[in-house]
Amino acid sequence: MARSLRARRRRGRLRTVALIGIDGSGKTTQAHRLADALTAAGRRATYHRNAGGRRWLGRIAQRFGRPDAQRLVGRNGLLAVESVLRWLAIALALVSCLVTGRTAVMDRYAVCQYASIRAHGGHRWERLARATYRVFPQPQVTFLLSVDPAEAYRRIERRGTDHETMGWLTAADTAYRTLPEYPTFVVVDAGRPADEVSRQIRHHLADWFPQTASAPEDPEPEDPEPEEPEPRRDATAQARP
Repeated sequence: MARSLRARRRRGRLRTVALIGIDGSGKTTQAHRLADALTAAGRRATYHRNAGGRRWLGRIAQRFGRPDAQRLVGRNGLLAVESVLRWLAIALALVSCLVTGRTAVMDRYAVCQYASIRAHGGHRWERLARATYRVFPQPQVTFLLSVDPAEAYRRIERRGTDHETMGWLTAADTAYRTLPEYPTFVVVDAGRPADEVSRQIRHHLADWFPQTASAPEDPEPEDPEPEEPEPRRDATAQARP
């Protein structure tokens, strides 16, 4: 208990947590769960979905008979739109939580854009993206939900709301693991059931969750006096523990 209190004082208020990973890793589910858990524990939190609009552009592309967003606007056009939309989403989320004092639970963050650029092979865009995203503070904790691309592909196909190729998922997985920020990520095995993943995330953030279990026991006196033996047990004569 004392260690937990010291850790909370050292770390300060939990302002921003980011959950990142390839499509199908379960980051949206876990971000919602974390925001709800923090709020239920007395630390007001808000879920923010910082998408880059690729799924939305993909739907528009299909209406125009194109297989995906990149075929509609080109690689450079896609990366430009993604970078702008994600930057705006993150900025609005941070301002909102600054005003309200709530914890921002980020579903995707700046590093997701860097990974997207790498996965698309647009490396020259990364320097520009890093320059524009530099204004955003680093989250206090960034969880990378790690899942095998084949499992991620199966999950995406089951939900049926969008489609990703195995090539893209594999490239995105490699991109996250080769980012210079990778050593700072808390890597979570997201191939397990969602409840197990949630427990691991909450366990890592335990220092920021209020202690709601039981109050600490009163310390024992340094030199307790031995009790006098009594000839008979009388409940009214015994001291309360």
